[in-house]
Amino acid sequence: MNENINRFGPQVRAGLVGGLLIAAVAVFGTVRFVRANDSEAAKVTPVTLTVSDAPVTRESDGKFTTSFAPVVKKVAQSVVKVNIVTKSKEMTAPQMGPGDDFMQRFFGNQFGQGQQGRTFRTPKEHGVGSGVIVSKDGYILTNNHVVDDADTIQVELNDGRHFTAKVVGRDPKTDIAVVKIDAKDLPYITIADSDKIEIGDLCLAIGNPFGIGQTVTMGIISATGRANVESADGYEDFIQTDAAINPGNSGGALVDAEGRLIGINTAILSRSGGNQGIGFAVPINMARTVMTSLITNGKVVRGYLGVGIQNVTPELADEFNMHGAHGALVGDVMPKSPADKAGLKSGDVIVDFNNKAVADSTHLRLQVAGTAPGTTVPVKVLRDGKEVTMDVTVKELPGSEELAKANENGGESSDALNGVGVTDIDGRAKEQMNLPANIKGAVVTTVDENSAAYESGLRPGDVILEINRKPVHTADDAVKFTENLKDKKILLKVWTGGNGNALSGSHYLVVDENKAG
Repeated sequence: MNENINRFGPQVRAGLVGGLLIAAVAVFGTVRFVRANDSEAAKVTPVTLTVSDAPVTRESDGKFTTSFAPVVKKVAQSVVKVNIVTKSKEMTAPQMGPGDDFMQRFFGNQFGQGQQGRTFRTPKEHGVGSGVIVSKDGYILTNNHVVDDADTIQVELNDGRHFTAKVVGRDPKTDIAVVKIDAKDLPYITIADSDKIEIGDLCLAIGNPFGIGQTVTMGIISATGRANVESADGYEDFIQTDAAINPGNSGGALVDAEGRLIGINTAILSRSGGNQGIGFAVPINMARTVMTSLITNGKVVRGYLGVGIQNVTPELADEFNMHGAHGALVGDVMPKSPADKAGLKSGDVIVDFNNKAVADSTHLRLQVAGTAPGTTVPVKVLRDGKEVTMDVTVKELPGSEELAKANENGGESSDALNGVGVTDIDGRAKEQMNLPANIKGAVVTTVDENSAAYESGLRPGDVILEINRKPVHTADDAVKFTENLKDKKILLKVWTGGNGNALSGSHYLVVDENKAG
């Protein structure tokens, strides 16, 4: 059975809703966004928000309210309907040859077989989503995918008033967008501290599912910190809820039992395309940060550390003498990066960033991205089993450099690398594989699919850089370091390029021959 992630917004064509664009914050990457009017950037003042950061009241005796009507009355006026129109566009039909049976089946030979096709116009497209008023002077939060391709945006308030909106800024990485309408004294919503929500808290989702009109659904917070739901290169820290969310809810409000905004509804996990009790919302703390940056800077400014990281598996934790699998294992340290200048090294495990514990690599990426450039923060690492603390001055995420992507789990597995073939790196190999000039090691030529090495994630085209912390310079080194080992488990440092592997850059693998076959 197929499970699909669906985002909800205006791209509704023939009753179908387009696929999801969701996000996970990468330590390496680039973000540049354009304001609606860059020339007016200097005139923009920060948006004023009403924030209540106290945790929601939680009854210890288990009492349950009989109605949420007072809460809905308080917040319904702040949730709006977002109608978008994408204008008709002129396109040229592709050139068709004798073998283009599919196109000819639908269009016949009207464009001329073997000749350049004629121009035609796409139909005008209409769509609907939701938004949330967050300031009395007209700033509205919604999803990027709601307004991404819009030529015109109409906002319909709950009292029936209509306004034309302009896009202030968009952030595809978090799927958050900010639009503004020219109005005053609007019914804005109060914002909560989404870091203080707990699994099991009641919540309400408010939006315009299927464009039928404002609808309220109830559920609980099912999970927090959901990442890698859809994308590995975005910024995912989703709130998961079982409150019914459907197409058209995108950009709508997820509120707590007191009517305070805790998230922007974004997507669902579904086999059918409709609600199945697994919905996702962008936490309002993240959305606020993005919104403020878009309004004041005209782009999203994110922190940059300059490390390639991966999760710590139980096997890696054992190899690095750790008590429990937590933190983010450093595979790469970019030259002259903040991490490099502070003294971080490959093989360090970052366990604390800015006095907050690091659960995993995704958690660290979000912490770094949310740190203002120029801020100096303490970073605690485990190095050779000992804690080392250093100060790192975070920089702004670079705009154009080709940087290694942050890694995920390194997998598990082998000892003597049975079933693995290696060869030396020569000039031809570097050119064909587009290897960095400074890469030294042994290129993997073959990996038996039944081997422990394959199970761990090692693939042909990978470059073995280290074996059990020893640098590998040649294929002979790789063979020598895996001979006559007492332990049938080894630690590999591997460089992975564009060979179809989910990882990229340097990362660690534990190959355990005890688990083979």
